[in-house]
Amino acid sequence: MTYAGNLTPTEAHAMLLEQPNAVLVDCRTQAEWTFVGVPSTPGTRLVEWTRWPGGIPNDNFVAEATEGLESDRPIVLICRSGARSAAAGHALAAAGFTKVFNVLEGFEGNLDAQGHRSGGWRGSGLPWQQS
Repeated sequence: MTYAGNLTPTEAHAMLLEQPNAVLVDCRTQAEWTFVGVPSTPGTRLVEWTRWPGGIPNDNFVAEATEGLESDRPIVLICRSGARSAAAGHALAAAGFTKVFNVLEGFEGNLDAQGHRSGGWRGSGLPWQQS
């Protein structure tokens, strides 16, 4: 099963504004939320895909991320760069959620030639806050 598709950070933000029933799930770790920041959008859910420390998979991710949501509710997933959120998207699709989207470049963006992250949600100037 695959998720519905990928969105750029700007497209994801527009979807969240245009569809007030859409939910943003930040699936990074608590350490990332605390030290890097989080998207600042109403209804954002913070649910670890893997637990910090140690990178242990969160066996309750699907239940925690979708608590109280109908299977056709739009869910937008974001992580640091788009890899964990893609995996989480496949898990939600396999659980029967039909409108799951992954944010390309994630919150921090891709690595450049110098090994620095650029782009992503934060680098696109979208609303975010430091925890």
